[in-house]
Amino acid sequence: MLVTQKNRYALRAIFELAKRLNEGPVKIAEIAEAQAIPPRFLEVILNQLKKAGFVAAKRGFTGGYTLLRQPENITVGELFRSLDESHENLVCATCISKNVCPFHNECAFLPMWNQVQNAIHDVFDNTTIEDLIENEKMMKEVSEKSEKSKN
Repeated sequence: MLVTQKNRYALRAIFELAKRLNEGPVKIAEIAEAQAIPPRFLEVILNQLKKAGFVAAKRGFTGGYTLLRQPENITVGELFRSLDESHENLVCATCISKNVCPFHNECAFLPMWNQVQNAIHDVFDNTTIEDLIENEKMMKEVSEKSEKSKN
């Protein structure tokens, strides 16, 4: 599974909406600023996430985007797969010649690369948005303790 810039931005957008879950609709500009995402690109991504059932949109002055599911029920892997337009299941993610393998699937490295891909999928599929929110909280606590010990 390739982690594209679109995947990173989508993950940041969902993460921001999850952090603001009880605040009501969040405007694109607010998400973009908080997560350093270009607003025009974010608009396209949020539309895809809306079609995939992750977010809802509300128009108007009080409008914006809201998360439709609880953060603990959304995995990173599920999110990334929803954005994958190719739906192409490549046998070897590292082969230079993706369409026609010069080794005709007799590559000595294939089992290793498949293990790597499976490990990546496992991490993504077992990491929820809630896990990421908890990671952020923990990192802030560590940072604050570090700052206090310096003073």
